Amino acid sequence: MDFTVFSHLRWNFVFQRPQHLMTRCSEEAHVLFWEEPVLDATSGFVEVREVNLKLKIAVPHLPCGLTDAEVDNLQHALLRQSMAQHAIRQPISWYYTPLATRFTRDIDARAVVYDCMDELSAFRGAPVGLRAAEAELFSRADLVFTGGKSLYESKRRQHSSVRCFPSSIDRDFFATARKIRAETDDQAHIPHPRIGFCGVIDERMDLDLLAAVADLRPEWHFVLIGPVAKISEGDLPRRPNIHYLGQKDYRLLPAYFAGWDVGMLPFALNESTRYISPTKTPEYLAAGLPAVSTPINDVVDPYGVNGLVHIARSPQEFVRCIDKALRFRHSAKRLAAVDDYLSGMSWDSTWKQMNSLISEVIFGVGENESNLTSQAGNNMLDGEIECSTI
Repeated sequence: MDFTVFSHLRWNFVFQRPQHLMTRCSEEAHVLFWEEPVLDATSGFVEVREVNLKLKIAVPHLPCGLTDAEVDNLQHALLRQSMAQHAIRQPISWYYTPLATRFTRDIDARAVVYDCMDELSAFRGAPVGLRAAEAELFSRADLVFTGGKSLYESKRRQHSSVRCFPSSIDRDFFATARKIRAETDDQAHIPHPRIGFCGVIDERMDLDLLAAVADLRPEWHFVLIGPVAKISEGDLPRRPNIHYLGQKDYRLLPAYFAGWDVGMLPFALNESTRYISPTKTPEYLAAGLPAVSTPINDVVDPYGVNGLVHIARSPQEFVRCIDKALRFRHSAKRLAAVDDYLSGMSWDSTWKQMNSLISEVIFGVGENESNLTSQAGNNMLDGEIECSTI
């Protein structure tokens, strides 16, 4: 089968849910991953890059100054040309951005899948018409997947077939951090203890919280890895103990995590974070790191209630929880509980279950539906997690 995937995220941005799933999809199917257009051309064309023999990234380059309707019409023509060139007929149309419905309505798709990984309408600079486009996509989709439990609760009444697939984990890959001893060059000089963050630095991060915690503990060092997006570099708090190392190759992340003492999730509590399910939560845990987070719904449940992540609301609570996390950094009991919980999670399993649901739509066959919102590991770690304010 062929897949045409329409994404608001670029393949070479942060390696996350679309990359994990479509890499696995391409092991058995051809994938054309269509990115949002780049407005830098005198006439329209499509740049195609090959990730592997079955996975190709298509980037439409369009002229500046086009109206929205002209952009859609030109993308429609370029997409049709690309599908013909790659012999794609009756694909499975997979959407990350509802806006792509405006130039894909006439695709003769075998199935339509909406993998709703975020509430995009709540993000800063959300395009006009996004909600209307999502409503149209709901009307066309055979399956809707959500990236977390909170998002599932928000979407489940809008479509007859919504399934919850929370952020998963490449468990063995991140577990290598537990055995790495060599330091990366750009953080070797940073003193311990190191509290690290990995992800996009944007309006979802509570920058005031980061600055306050850094001021309360000037002897601790805060390492942030990831691109800065949709905010100014000038908005970032600057302190001697805050270190911005920029975006890193996904393959290098375990080496950076190996040099940290605690993983942090200092997210703001606003509309853009109301439905997020951070992939870094299980990745920190798989790497052996204790983690401290603000009370993001999909972190509190399941990770907070299962005693796997410290939850803190204020700077003072964040400091207390980091201090406790440092004391239990190498707790065998904590690591055993983490490993027990994560044993039920993998991107391989997530893709297998998604693929089975697609097969049910197309062929009327598939595996029995699983409860994807629950995982093993319900035991609290007595005495080790007690900073929750929820």
